[in-house]
Amino acid sequence: MQQPRPAAGHDAGDPDAGRLAVLLDSAFLLLLAASLSRYLTHHPGNPRIPWVIGLSIALALAQPAGSWLAHRHPPPAPVPGAGTEAAPGNRVPRRRRWPLALVVALWAVLVLLAPSFAWCAVPLIYTALRTLPARAAIPLVAALTLLVVIAELRLAGGADATLVLLPFAVAALATGVFLFMDRQDARQRALIADLVRTRRELAATERREGTHAERERLAMEIHDTLAQGLSSQQMLLQAAERTWDTEPTTARTHVRTAAEVAARNLAEARRFVHDLAPAELADGRPLDQALRALAGREAAESGLPVRFHLDGTPVPLPAAAQSALLRIAQGALANVREHAGASAAAITLSYLGDQAVLDVADDGRGFDPGAVGAAGGRGYGLPAMRARLRQFGGTLTVESTPGEGTVVSAAIPLEHR
Repeated sequence: MQQPRPAAGHDAGDPDAGRLAVLLDSAFLLLLAASLSRYLTHHPGNPRIPWVIGLSIALALAQPAGSWLAHRHPPPAPVPGAGTEAAPGNRVPRRRRWPLALVVALWAVLVLLAPSFAWCAVPLIYTALRTLPARAAIPLVAALTLLVVIAELRLAGGADATLVLLPFAVAALATGVFLFMDRQDARQRALIADLVRTRRELAATERREGTHAERERLAMEIHDTLAQGLSSQQMLLQAAERTWDTEPTTARTHVRTAAEVAARNLAEARRFVHDLAPAELADGRPLDQALRALAGREAAESGLPVRFHLDGTPVPLPAAAQSALLRIAQGALANVREHAGASAAAITLSYLGDQAVLDVADDGRGFDPGAVGAAGGRGYGLPAMRARLRQFGGTLTVESTPGEGTVVSAAIPLEHR
């Protein structure tokens, strides 16, 4: 009897398949030995005995040989997602079915010679169902069952309706249950393959989204720290160059300030590479103190008067929300310094009960927010601010009129604490 390959989608080295192979092999050999013993006991001296013994030995050798070939050269496993695992009956290729054909042929001849061997058909029927597609297995099962019926009638020595109907009923029931379970198993394997494929796609999507999010984070940090710091350094060094000959003391002051900005930028770069909070918020410093220090530093570096005002009672905010508001204030002041041509600016932090609001206002030349939005914007500042606020359910509002200054307002709901 040939040992069937595992059902489609199963690995040939599956321990359950190995245990099933041992069970089928043992059952067949045990039935074969019992049938031979019964025949020899009930038919001593029968001239067919040499043929029966020879065929029994041939079957005992052919069955494990088929099993060995099936495990020694297993067919390739189907590729998940290719659709092959969903079709019951995709079994052993035709060139590997000959051991089963040989065993069935030997058994059929043996049953015709000695009806006692009829019940060896039980493992054969199961093997046929596992080895062949349904369109081939069902006729073979019917033929094997017919041989069993003929053998039983010969042993009974007369007609008996039970001996005719019972084997066919049992074979039909076993075949129906097997095919149903086989189809259920195929559907389950197809579902598992789909789930595995979906998990891989989700993992790939998460990796892409994580990469994109990290790029956005670095872009925002670079814009709000390094780019602004480099802009301040450029401005200070240009001022030092203009006054180097006429006001050397002032020029040196500008150079020292530029060096301080460079040192601070280096520290900031190291912090955002490690995803740490801004230096102004280190050691648990509250947001209002960090904004006040930012206003004083901006005034010292750029010469633009910047005042800070706190409105309401401070409410603890998550560190990430405080970092976002601080970065937004830095970005807004950078825009004021580079584009507004303002004579003064103000930072206001307000706690309004249900939200924290940061306002950065200036008295510069202003602009038309609608025109800038329609043109898609010319820089990264405002989109970066909105991206920061979206993480906390916040909103960004820009109010400006040409010639009347600008107010950038960032609000974060306090229920997101």
